[in-house]
Amino acid sequence: MPHLIFRGVPADKLHTISLPLANELAVICECGTDNFTMACLHTTNVFGNEAGDPDFAFIEVGWFERGQQVRNRFAQAVTAYVAELGIPEIEIVFHAYREDSYYINGEPVAE
Repeated sequence: MPHLIFRGVPADKLHTISLPLANELAVICECGTDNFTMACLHTTNVFGNEAGDPDFAFIEVGWFERGQQVRNRFAQAVTAYVAELGIPEIEIVFHAYREDSYYINGEPVAE
């Protein structure tokens, strides 16, 4: 936790930034890097994009809410790292999980 799902970012390119990105996000969230998961979903744009390098990234972040200031810093860090890959437009959406609805190995996080 947090979980990041990347669309429009090639896995081989994401791999090059994943460790330094996780290190920076861990500082922002005040947690260890082992709390993060990052996944790339293969997507094929069928409207408005020619074949080739992606020109748009859409990133979903699932996490326990940490407040507007942390959310802003998190989004700015992710944007900066993904922009280094040459992707000109980066959009991020946050989904807040509720502790009473989150389970690890079948056990509720909140009791």
